[in-house]
Amino acid sequence: MNHPFTVKFRLAFLIPLALLTISTNVSPTIAQSDVYKPIPITPGKVIVDKLSDKDIPTGQGGFARDYVLQLQEGNQLSIDLTSENFDTIVTLIAADGSTVAENDDGPDGSTNSLLFTRITKAGTYTVRVRAFGELAGGNFKLKVTLLKPL
Repeated sequence: MNHPFTVKFRLAFLIPLALLTISTNVSPTIAQSDVYKPIPITPGKVIVDKLSDKDIPTGQGGFARDYVLQLQEGNQLSIDLTSENFDTIVTLIAADGSTVAENDDGPDGSTNSLLFTRITKAGTYTVRVRAFGELAGGNFKLKVTLLKPL
């Protein structure tokens, strides 16, 4: 028969020893530091790309792809997003995450997107390409153009 002191001593010794053994057998987890990498773009160049289910989930069943560029205060720009595979939506996002402007359907009545805006604060901006609804996407063309002031 075990003495109550002996049982308590064994438990007090064995539990920390078991935890120590478990913790030394667990390999450390290394966090990925560069999970989100928007693609740099240059105004005036046409980007030909593909939106797929490997891109950023929108939480609405669809996916998005982000592009990043530097803009100056007073810049006027147009963002033209076209696709024959999906109904496009283009969003311009400021560095603080706020939406500067967004367009779903262009003025020509198509499901392509055409956005015009003026920049009020210099900084890094994100152009987000996504499909309307729950479509995964497909091929698209994106062009950001800096417009000349009148």
